[in-house]
Amino acid sequence: MKKLESTWYNMAIVLTFISVIAGAALAYVNEITKGPIAEIQQQNEAQAIKTVLCDDNAAITDTIVNGDVTLYLTDNGAAVKTVDPKNESFSGGLTIMVGLDKEFKVLGYTVIVSNETPGLGAKASEWFQKGGKGDIIGRVAGQFKTTKDGGDVDAITASTITSRSFLRAVNNAYAEYAKVMSPEVDVQTAATNPNNE
Repeated sequence: MKKLESTWYNMAIVLTFISVIAGAALAYVNEITKGPIAEIQQQNEAQAIKTVLCDDNAAITDTIVNGDVTLYLTDNGAAVKTVDPKNESFSGGLTIMVGLDKEFKVLGYTVIVSNETPGLGAKASEWFQKGGKGDIIGRVAGQFKTTKDGGDVDAITASTITSRSFLRAVNNAYAEYAKVMSPEVDVQTAATNPNNE
């Protein structure tokens, strides 16, 4: 067989052929993995709901989707999947699931997606938990701020931007749940004074 002459034209044909084959292979793999990936995401989300509500038997009575926020309502509260509404953290931010009871107290949370710097921003999954340095569990959501911003929640060491983003996401979960629980309440007022004092 005669060797293919090395010309720009021949190289362009070979590269185009390789690109078409690689593209087709990627499309095929994407198509066959789409279903299993969606199923795993649903299972992870269902487990996250149980985790943040601290109730393995929590039954969802209603689901409300509002943009980037999804509320899973139960008889005792809600699990709210949310993001930082300002999207001002590094690398695309966090997607979290927050459990709130009917008094808007944080029951629990879990980080579903983190594009933050490993070792710094990723600490959010433990930092704000019960006993953590920035403990928010059992506290009324809505006005969480870091101490650097005049609040009383310790920011993650060397990761203030991620901490702010995380707390805005929790406050956003509160605001969306408050709209459902009390549509007549001004959410801005409620967020600055959640106990109506």
